Amino acid sequence: MESAADRLARAAAQGRVRDVRALLEAGVSPNAPNSFGRTPIQVMMMGNVHVAALLLNYGADSNCEDPTTFSRPVHDAAREGFLDTLVVLHRSGARLDVRDAWGRLPLDLAQERGHQDIVRYLRSAGWSLCSAGWSLCTAGNVAQTDGHSFSSSTPRALELRGQSQEQS
Repeated sequence: MESAADRLARAAAQGRVRDVRALLEAGVSPNAPNSFGRTPIQVMMMGNVHVAALLLNYGADSNCEDPTTFSRPVHDAAREGFLDTLVVLHRSGARLDVRDAWGRLPLDLAQERGHQDIVRYLRSAGWSLCSAGWSLCTAGNVAQTDGHSFSSSTPRALELRGQSQEQS
């Protein structure tokens, strides 16, 4: 007999919104792993923003990490070009500053695949190419990267590891 977690994961993977809703309303945890160790948000049909929103509204962890690839749902959405899903994940607290097992950020994956709408979104969310690589940038860092001057009182960017980035 198939477990409730397996039924929810299968419904999410197939994009069946009604079944996902029914299972969540019946009390199935949106974070329960299926028999393969994956949660519904990890196996969901990425292009179905309604499934993503349902899972997140019921408490799915938007930052759950694949134990093998270290990728998160935002990596999958960025790589496959699903902007609406990426936005829902981000607004639900998904971090954009995490790297997968190959050192790639969601922004890197979107660029590799040519998903310019996602690249624009991620940049508007504060990601830009600064001197130390991709990092969360302030207006001053972006100005410096573009060859413009900025005030020394401009807040410093945060590096990916959370340390202050030194500027000269």
